[in-house]
This record gives sequence, C-alpha cells and structure tokens, in this order.
Amino acid sequence: MPDRDDEFVADVLVAAPNMRLSIVRRRLLRGGLLASGLLLLPSVYGVVSPTAPPSGGKTPVARLWPAEEYTRLVIETPQAVKFQMMQLREPHRLVLDIENLELSPEVMALPSLLQHSDPYILGIRLGRRDSNISRVVLDLKDRVDPQLFTLEPVAQFGFRLVLDIYPVERLDPLLLLVKEFENDDAVSALEQKYADDEALLALVRDYEKRSEKTSAPATKRQAQGKTPAGKPTPLSKPLPKPRPIIVMLDPGHGGEDPGAIGRKKTLEKNVVLSIARHLKKLIDAEPNMRAALTRDGDFFVPLNKRVEKARRVQADLMVSIHADAFTNPNARGSSVYALSERGATSTAARWLAQKENSADLVGGVNIGVKDATVAKTLLDLSQSAQINDSLKVGAMVLTALGKHNALHKKEVEQAGFAVLKAPDIPSILVETAFISNPEEEAKLRDPKQQQRFAESIKEGIKRYFASNPPLAR
Repeated sequence: MPDRDDEFVADVLVAAPNMRLSIVRRRLLRGGLLASGLLLLPSVYGVVSPTAPPSGGKTPVARLWPAEEYTRLVIETPQAVKFQMMQLREPHRLVLDIENLELSPEVMALPSLLQHSDPYILGIRLGRRDSNISRVVLDLKDRVDPQLFTLEPVAQFGFRLVLDIYPVERLDPLLLLVKEFENDDAVSALEQKYADDEALLALVRDYEKRSEKTSAPATKRQAQGKTPAGKPTPLSKPLPKPRPIIVMLDPGHGGEDPGAIGRKKTLEKNVVLSIARHLKKLIDAEPNMRAALTRDGDFFVPLNKRVEKARRVQADLMVSIHADAFTNPNARGSSVYALSERGATSTAARWLAQKENSADLVGGVNIGVKDATVAKTLLDLSQSAQINDSLKVGAMVLTALGKHNALHKKEVEQAGFAVLKAPDIPSILVETAFISNPEEEAKLRDPKQQQRFAESIKEGIKRYFASNPPLAR
C-alpha cells in the first residue's frame, strides 16, 4: 500500500468531513487517485472514551491498554479470524490485515481510544482493504518489538486477537529501582539524622576498630600530621550506605483481567492498585526501605513475570495484593496466604489459588514465548525456607490487618499460588477484604480506608524485618 494513498485519503476526509466515506472511496477509485481498494480513516487525537467491555462473543469490539511497559491492542470477535501483520519503516508502522472482521461501531471507535500519552502509538487508522479483509494501521512513535497472538474464549471473553507492542529495549525493573534510589537523598538524610544515635555510633566504633587492624598505627598517622594528637582517628573510608530493604508490591490482575467485580461495579484491579500505591509511599518513607510495583498502571502482567520482576530487583519480600469475592455476599474479612508444597490447607484456599492462577487465561498470556529461567523458578519445589519466612511475615501482616478490619481467617492459610513461587523470596498474598460484601466494597472504594489497609500491611512488614533482618546480598 503506497504511503501517499494514506496521506491523500486523510487530506480528503479532513477537507470534507461531512462527505460519506463510501462516496469518498468511490470517487478516489474512479479517478485512479487511490492505488488500492483501502480507505483509511485519519488518526484521531484528544478523545479518550471508555474502553469497550467484553463482547461476550456477540459483536466485535476493540480495546486498548497503554502502559510504559507495553501497549496492548485487543480485537475480540465472535469467531476465530485469520490475520497477517507487516512491520514497515520510514515511517514506522504496523499493518494488521484481518479476514472477515466486521467493522462494528465498537471497532471503528478504536482511534478514539488512543491517548497522547501512549508511549508507542502515534495514530490509528482502519478500514477495508477489500470486501473480505479489514486493515488496521498503527502509526508508531519509534521502532518497536511487536508480539501478535490469539486467545481462545474464556470467562466473559470470546475469541481474542492480541497485539502487544513492546519497546525494542525492554524496561528493566532493577534499573528503574536503582535510578529511583540513587536520585533520592533519603540515605544521606538518614545518616545525618542518626549521627547521634547510639546504634549508629556503635557501628562507627566497630568500623574504626576493623580499620585500625588493616591500616597504619595511629601514632604513625599522627606523625604524618593527618590527625591531631588526642583526637579520635577519622574513618579512612566513608561509612558505607546501608543496603535498602526492597519490597516488591504486586497489585493483582490488570488490563484485560478485571479480577472480582463488586455489586457497585467496583473492579478489583483498580482498588488493589490504589492500595499498592498508598503502601509504596508508606514504605518509601521508611528509613532504609524501598518498594517497587509489578504494575503501576492498568495493564496485565503474567504471573511468571510478576515473580521474575521480584527476583530481578532482588526483593527481600513480595506482597501480592487482592480483594476477595464469594457467591455469598455475607462473606467478609481479611486473609493472608502463603505458598504450600503439600497441597492447600483448606478447600477454600485451594479454590482461591485456582481462581487466582487462572488470571493468565483471562488476562491473556502469549504461550509462544518461553522463558527457561522463569519456568525453572516456577517448578522449583525446594522452598521450605521461603515458606517458613512467608508464614512469619504473613502472621504479622494478618495481626496488623485484624486491628483495622475483621479477619476472615485467623491463621495464615496455604495453597499453590503461582505468584508466590519465587524460591528465594518470602512471598505472601493478602486478600484485603471481600469486594462481594457491600460493606467491605464500600471500604475498598474509600481512599481513606485504602490508606488504612496500606498502613496495616506496612505495620506487619516492619515488625517482620525488625526481628528478621534480610541477609546481605
């Protein structure tokens, strides 16, 4: 398809916005001004409409999930479709041809979903290539690494064609965390704040003793005029900055996967992200602690990638945050779960683990991408130490949550949660409250209550690390 065709059609439509599209197409073809039979709509900017809901297999819909990590385009159809993708350069574009795709109003509204802030997509155009094939053209801001795959019907979704647009150089969660930590003056401020603290002074004295054993005698240094007689010898090296404790916070679900939905249409993915953001601020404000997020936006992260991110930043703890749901609206209370090697501790825990582990099916995972390292991680069963530590921190978080909310279970339960399977990181899953309970749904929607949930979780985390300091890396 010649690029000048695209530009000419766009110019005609802008000049004559009220002209019927079929007339424009007919006149252009009749006059030989359009080489192909394709009519492309110009890009639409500045209009952000709600993402189309799942079609349930009745009519095609399109959804767009922009995020810094990657942007996902989903086209859901009543039946499976054949497709072909081309990647073009100068300018950078992705061209997607789909057979027998009905250009429903929901699909035609796709350009209106595009946001200026989308990291990768500059514009979206779509129309008919011929009577049987629809074409979607994505104008890109730069070169990208696209992944195109299909998903079978599951839950409320029909067939889905998924295009994930990644940057050529993937964002490294460790690099992001290091930059955030290095750009923060918190460590220097802490050293000044605790300069007169007895514990820090003891550390300084211990450092001095060790330095004297490996350095020249004090009398020799004094003779060289480096230290006045009778005064303490200064440190030959600056006191090393304390290693920060890293906590990976994992807001459940996201993007295509809404999680549980309350009676007032509250989405689990939204409330747990809000709680995680509150918790991150609280942890970052603590001396020598930092938090990272597996997602900081409304996009889907596969379960194995959540584990991989925690390991990449060498997290000392992983906390996966969720909001429970049950068929009985009277079910209520907070719960905490850890991994189990020998099966679930209750039928409810087993059911919950199966439900949470199915998030990959709902959210949409490209099973064509293999990662041997992550696969080995998820299959590693030598996790006794990890589980023991997880139960400890889980008990402390559960106790703290009990001061703010009723407890659904008074003990930490265990089951085979895929997101907790990092063999070297204590990991817990926190069900903050039942989104299916009207009273607790109201709590989850309230920013002040979200803050209190975050404070409770932080309190438990602090208590754990106070008695279980992390080992040196």
